[in-house]
Amino acid sequence: MLTGIEEVDWASLGHAYGPADDVPELLRGLASADPAERETALDGMYGAVHHQGDVYDSTLACIPFLLELVADPAVQDRGCIVELLTSIGGIELDDDEELDELDPEEEEFIPAANYAMAAAAIAAGADVFLGLVSDPDPEVRLAAPCALASLHPEPARVLTLLRERLTVERDTEVRLALVAAVGRIALRHASLRTETVDWLGWLARAAQDPGLRLAALAQRARCAPGDIPDDIVPWVTGLLEEIRTSALAPAAPGAERAATPTLIGQVRELLEEHAAGRPAPWTEELLRTLHAALDDRVDDRIALILAQLRSPDWGQRSDAIWLCGGLIRIWRGRYEEVVRLVGAQLNDPEPRLREAATSFLERLFELGAPAADALAARLAVGTGTGTGTGTGQGGGSGSSLGGSPQNGFVGRSGRDGALLALARAGDTRAVPLLARALEEREVRRELLYAMDGLGPSAAMLAPLLRRRLAEVELDERLYDRAAPLLYALAAVRGSQAVPEVLRVLRGAPANRRDWVHESALRTLAAFGPAAQEAVPDMRGLLAADSATVATTAARALWAAEGDLGEVLSALERWLRPGASGADWCSAAQALGEIGPAAASTAPALRPGLASRDLWVRVRSAAALWRVSGDAAAALPVLLTAWEESRHARVDVAECLAEMGPAASEAQLVILTELTRRRRHNAREGASGSHDIHLDEKLLTVCRAALARMERGAF
Repeated sequence: MLTGIEEVDWASLGHAYGPADDVPELLRGLASADPAERETALDGMYGAVHHQGDVYDSTLACIPFLLELVADPAVQDRGCIVELLTSIGGIELDDDEELDELDPEEEEFIPAANYAMAAAAIAAGADVFLGLVSDPDPEVRLAAPCALASLHPEPARVLTLLRERLTVERDTEVRLALVAAVGRIALRHASLRTETVDWLGWLARAAQDPGLRLAALAQRARCAPGDIPDDIVPWVTGLLEEIRTSALAPAAPGAERAATPTLIGQVRELLEEHAAGRPAPWTEELLRTLHAALDDRVDDRIALILAQLRSPDWGQRSDAIWLCGGLIRIWRGRYEEVVRLVGAQLNDPEPRLREAATSFLERLFELGAPAADALAARLAVGTGTGTGTGTGQGGGSGSSLGGSPQNGFVGRSGRDGALLALARAGDTRAVPLLARALEEREVRRELLYAMDGLGPSAAMLAPLLRRRLAEVELDERLYDRAAPLLYALAAVRGSQAVPEVLRVLRGAPANRRDWVHESALRTLAAFGPAAQEAVPDMRGLLAADSATVATTAARALWAAEGDLGEVLSALERWLRPGASGADWCSAAQALGEIGPAAASTAPALRPGLASRDLWVRVRSAAALWRVSGDAAAALPVLLTAWEESRHARVDVAECLAEMGPAASEAQLVILTELTRRRRHNAREGASGSHDIHLDEKLLTVCRAALARMERGAF
């Protein structure tokens, strides 16, 4: 086995961490009789030789040996090696992609040709995968179909083999893998697509196994998204019910493996934990495929999710929550009933379902309102207002709002997530619970940033925030500890904390001093005239070298005194040729907040309208409108920025709403945005915790802008 491995000059080859002289040991480890050694070797292959999907010269040198290992029935865990080969050879480059896509002088330069050579090398030996579809090891049979569909050079031959194998295969997950591979071939090879789509449609109706019918239906939708049946929702929900009633017993657990301190081992354990106790965990991936095919058919997707959320199977309800997380992040829609039903899961005895519900609700902000009653009821358990066993007392780290495990949330993490969701939804029932949280030793920082939507009722939190700020040490970690508290104090208008804010402002260490100053000054600006005591400090920071500090000091001074005095000159010094874009934006924003009282600065702002920096143009146009009311100059700049960058739309819409009738020519732009189904900031495969909130804010501001424009037309 591994004949010729010593003849390769591995030391002259490289991988992600330098010379590849350790690769022979990894390859031998893959063939070891010890499961832990095999998993460690596999982790090393993914971590170094195929790091983050890269193909190095050492990766290419490994391919013959990996194919040899796959062909040897004495080697255990060959399914993992098949998956590794599929990953190495399955990267498809676009036709217009340059062969040398990276700069050859870069330290980690990897020619695109490596990927093509890897695909060719594995394709040349891909016949080895043909025999694996009938291998005695189900893990091998599970991995083989995707390898064949991705790597074998004769797709028609593979298609025939996969369809024939389906008639004799008895393992459920392997059968699903066979159907998925058929769909993959249809997607990759247009000449085979029509007949394959027809076959999938036949299988979706003819198969006896409902899981197989669902798999065929999902792949047919994936291959022909424009021809999805109108009755897809009742069809799929009926299949899910058949699956539930025919698979009431949980899936049999796989063979236990010794835990290994590897990333692969951790991922495997997480997947096993996710599937534990579920009779048909594979339905999640089938539904994910189906949802991807349905794409912008949001109403159908919501209907599917609602049906799942009403299922007696907690696993289906959990899947629905995760699927809806992807849907609501990308698409606008009517989610009230979905959110209400997700809230109902907070009382379920299954902790994984409660965790999924809490995680989903955390990101909804105002859209979480339909679940507010459920969140409040869940939080009441164990706080002295419900039936839980908690003491309801504040104080040390042992206090808890979540109650005992029998009451739902295990530990603080579940409690904090539900409280965060309730606060972000703007529900004032969160206020007394936040007060309890503030009595604990550690407070989740997101809770402090969630206080700005709770209105006047949150004022009662000011004394607790003040006390905590007074306890913060003035050391190198000051910014991390004080910034969330300063934000919260500004949100609740806790002006009685001026002495504590000044202590932080004056005692900031060198580390992140400007950041500390900016945060403290923002808080003082929110206090307005109540921050008179801090005026000398504000005035002293007008001359700061940092534009963000100087401009924030100017805003705070204006809010405290209402006297422009030195404020305008302090701001105008950042509106001069040579100023950085960030510095200019800081000054323009401050002037915009001052408004008409800063009208004399309009000439200084106008050059920013022609800047190459989009944000300088946006900030300058908005500030120009706010200080001078010059819509004729500002509006064209704002509308151009709207088209150039989706990230500018919230800021632009806010200014358009202020303009009202003066921005009437922007009506079509606003109407177009309001009729779009896709969120303006949606990104496939990536998301931020505030993405949904920002898009909903855009819609709210657009509606307000349109209403003002329409009123002005009469």
